[in-house]
Amino acid sequence: MPTHSPAHHEHEHGHRVAAAGQEFWDSRYRESERIWSGRPNSVLVREAGDLAPGRALDLGCGEGADAVWLAGRGWRVTGTDISPVALERAAGHAAEAGLADRIAFERHDLGQSFPAGEYDLVAACFLHSPGEMPRERILRTAAAAVAPGGVLLVAGHGGPAPGAENPHPELHFPTPEEVLAGLELPEDGWEVLVCAEHERVGAEADRPGHGYDNTLKLRRLP
Repeated sequence: MPTHSPAHHEHEHGHRVAAAGQEFWDSRYRESERIWSGRPNSVLVREAGDLAPGRALDLGCGEGADAVWLAGRGWRVTGTDISPVALERAAGHAAEAGLADRIAFERHDLGQSFPAGEYDLVAACFLHSPGEMPRERILRTAAAAVAPGGVLLVAGHGGPAPGAENPHPELHFPTPEEVLAGLELPEDGWEVLVCAEHERVGAEADRPGHGYDNTLKLRRLP
């Protein structure tokens, strides 16, 4: 979810769902013909680039950059967002890329409904929103949608850089360990591949807002 001005975002990191509501996010998208860069999230590229393609679910797909990237690598993708405006743009970008037949876009308020089926990859990148959002419950539902042998990838803002002003003090940005605990997964059913916080580097270091991100990557055991 976007938590600060999108004008300078390097990546399409603000995956959008839930609590602020459809009207809020439709209005947000109508502010500009394109809010995000059109490039996939770097954490998705890094953590999913070596996965064998199968069925993928992109939670809060926004304008579709992650979904298009996955489809271009051979995945069959379901992308979901609360905003019909975002989904219309995402479908247009998929068509422009010649990948419309590999991506199905569905509207969901993930606190109320969730795509059906099991997936080899479920990605929830920067699933933050102003206001109240049942993020832990959504992520538990996401984990349940991972097929045996599949991967759950959760990326989030970790908080502001040390000494920096927090532009959104009302939002709680959990550590990866907190995200893992909140999933309430059986220890014998999952393998933790990545559970780490990292400072932004390169182009992402210039992004306004929070200076630390975190990644949780889990594999569901067969």
